[in-house]
Amino acid sequence: MKLLAFLLIAVAMICVQCTTKQSVEKPPLAPEKPVVDTYFGTELTDDYRYFEDSEDTIAQTWYKVQSEYAKEVLGSISGRQTLLDKMYEFDGRRANMIYSLSITDNDKYFYLKSTPDDETGKLYYRDGFEGEERLLFDPESFEDDPNTKYVINSIMPTEDAKYVAVSITPNGKELATSFIIDMETDEILPDRIEKMLGITSWLPDLNSFLYVQAGSDNVQDMAYYSKAKTLTHVLNTDASADKVFFSKEKYPELNLGEMDIAVAAYDRDCKKIFSLAANVDNRLRVFYAPVSELNAPKVAWKTLFEREDEIYDWYTNSTHMYLYTPKDAPNFKLLKIPVNDPDLSKAEIFVAEDPSQKLSGYTLTKDGVYYTMKKNGVEEKAFFKSFGDNSIKELNLPFAAGTVRLSSKGVQFSDAWLSLSGWTRNNKRYRYDLANDAYTFEMLSDMPEFPEYEDLVVEELMVKSHDGVEVPLSVIYKEGLQQDGKNRLLLFGYGAYGMSMDPGFSPNVLQWCLEDGIYAVAHIRGGGELGDQWYKGGHKTTKPNTWKDFIACAEYMIDNKYTSAEKIAIYGGSAGGILIGRSMTERPDLFAAVIPAVGVMNTVRAENSPNGPGNIPEFGTVKDSVEFFALLEMDSYHHLKEGVVYPPTLLTAGMNDPRVIVWNPGKFAARLQAINQANNPVIFRVDYEAGHGIDNTKSRNFEELADILSFALWNTGSERYKPEK
Repeated sequence: MKLLAFLLIAVAMICVQCTTKQSVEKPPLAPEKPVVDTYFGTELTDDYRYFEDSEDTIAQTWYKVQSEYAKEVLGSISGRQTLLDKMYEFDGRRANMIYSLSITDNDKYFYLKSTPDDETGKLYYRDGFEGEERLLFDPESFEDDPNTKYVINSIMPTEDAKYVAVSITPNGKELATSFIIDMETDEILPDRIEKMLGITSWLPDLNSFLYVQAGSDNVQDMAYYSKAKTLTHVLNTDASADKVFFSKEKYPELNLGEMDIAVAAYDRDCKKIFSLAANVDNRLRVFYAPVSELNAPKVAWKTLFEREDEIYDWYTNSTHMYLYTPKDAPNFKLLKIPVNDPDLSKAEIFVAEDPSQKLSGYTLTKDGVYYTMKKNGVEEKAFFKSFGDNSIKELNLPFAAGTVRLSSKGVQFSDAWLSLSGWTRNNKRYRYDLANDAYTFEMLSDMPEFPEYEDLVVEELMVKSHDGVEVPLSVIYKEGLQQDGKNRLLLFGYGAYGMSMDPGFSPNVLQWCLEDGIYAVAHIRGGGELGDQWYKGGHKTTKPNTWKDFIACAEYMIDNKYTSAEKIAIYGGSAGGILIGRSMTERPDLFAAVIPAVGVMNTVRAENSPNGPGNIPEFGTVKDSVEFFALLEMDSYHHLKEGVVYPPTLLTAGMNDPRVIVWNPGKFAARLQAINQANNPVIFRVDYEAGHGIDNTKSRNFEELADILSFALWNTGSERYKPEK
């Protein structure tokens, strides 16, 4: 049976390759192999459980079939190449783009820069903002392998700029190889560290550092995250000699759970070492010890925060810790505790909660704390509170911004920068002079012009959801648009982890508006736009609010004649797959196109993937009866029903994705294709040279977005976007 199914799929793949340029044929169906599970008296049938076996030849061949089919169909859409060409034309307007900036104590600038000719950023260096630029490392020179595209995913210089650690990943895998550049000689040291998840900190001698290593180099191996550990590396030594600094096995007395990643770092500002039981839970569990324990055989860790303390973030200087918390303050506040006596029971309020807006970000300098306050997730202001007299001043921003990002050189310096952006305003970076209350434009990247977007209109609306709660909705379109119910709408959402969908300028996505469409972002519950209560309102058992808010936003746009059901495409990715999938299964009549990108579609089984245990705090566990039924409710795969006409659907996945393993959206795609009642396309776009999208090359990002936009335009009725017969 297994061999027969394999041969049938292989033959079907050959037929698809021969015929799809002539017509849009349905791809071959995956064989069903039912497995029945019983959870708390509820039986669930899973027809595609075998997809979870990364060695299963039928599943692997089916993925290949889907990948080829997607390339054929999406690549044949008329107008797609126009979108893609425009992305490259936009990119060509910018002489360079600079990002991942790190400034050392002695004012050396390390950053990644890409030009229109580059697939990804190269590592550069300059002495001060005005210094002469020098290329340090080009990822294309890393290995001579035409099938592998390397991306620099992190850089970390020492505070004296003598060394810089570089991490580089292949084909979007997020699993890095790291090496060190000696800045005095410009030579790469012989050190090579594999399976790197990230360098956490240089150590006080500036000749060694701590890093987190994955438990496996296979993104589908459960040990990938669960067996991750922190090690110490000494320069000019072989990585095989690196010692485990912090792990579950070394410190069983700390009771790190299956979901926790063992992370440790040194904080030079307060001269302490910290360790974390890291997962997606915003409530941190942290331990600490004095730096004198750094070389001890076993560190005598003391508890700093437990989850119930509800500390979401912290910064330190030489005297105090500044803690970000929603405890008894849903819109967040900052607490202050002494570094040498970190007793939370004695914490003082440093910045009080504002009931009307969320304390959204902060950073420390020598002089005080800069912080931002955001209203409804789309309007942000900046403030400064002095360490000297505790005075607070609101900063007069260069322009009104939807998003304000704060950064500083560190707590030993006064240097501070603000980066401002909005839905239709490109990011601009300013140095702030506190003494003179003045701004200096310090943009490292080139600033291109986009005159085609000068007439865009932004509406910030509030939409009543199913329970009367008002949901912020950002709506963007060209001036002069008629509210006649005939406009195409691309509705985006996420709604997880308390993450806010902050306003930002994306000329590539805004091409939708150039096609006389409306682009809208729904700030639904599960996100963080309106504080911690907003997040908790779309979390575990309250998760249905996430898609009900989204559906309410779509209905509002129809009721107010912006669009109609046959003109709406919905789009979201990763954990946003829950949102998109359940919106579709709840209201298949409401949407013309559905696009979950690298989406979580099978929450009941997600726990059985490497990233699953770490997500239990966000979504729940099948081992708990209440949380199981919450997981089942948010499971799009199990909500697919025979006899229902579902809208055209495009799913994407990266074969190197460690966060959402390919089988999770794959099972949904297979089931949807099997029960498809109409001639609606169901396309599963599997990319073998990509991961979750984080470390992808420019061309991979452009190609995927062109596929998404052209699919949405095709299925919302654009005459310019149709598969060529």
